Amino acid sequence: MSGTQDHVSIDAEKNCPCIRTKERSEEELKALLNRLSRIEGQVRGIRGMVEKNAYCVDIITQVAAVTAALNAFNKELLSTHIRTCVTQDLQKGKTETAEELVEVLQRLMK
Repeated sequence: MSGTQDHVSIDAEKNCPCIRTKERSEEELKALLNRLSRIEGQVRGIRGMVEKNAYCVDIITQVAAVTAALNAFNKELLSTHIRTCVTQDLQKGKTETAEELVEVLQRLMK
């Protein structure tokens, strides 16, 4: 079941204070984690380029690729959020989720 939870939980391994949580399907979780692993690899590659004194434009090109990958990750996460959390909360009459979405979109469009 997908949705948000209104309780506070602490991830003991990561010491992450998560105000709300979302249950994700195994498929969705795997896809998100795979994308993040690729992005992590790209960032490590950039670090290696800097350590090896690579040409600036080559590094900038790789940074642009990471930025595009993060933007794609964000778009996928946002679309899933709209289709699940926002839709479910609106159906329950929780309009504050829509307001939160508007605020997030305004921050993203700066």
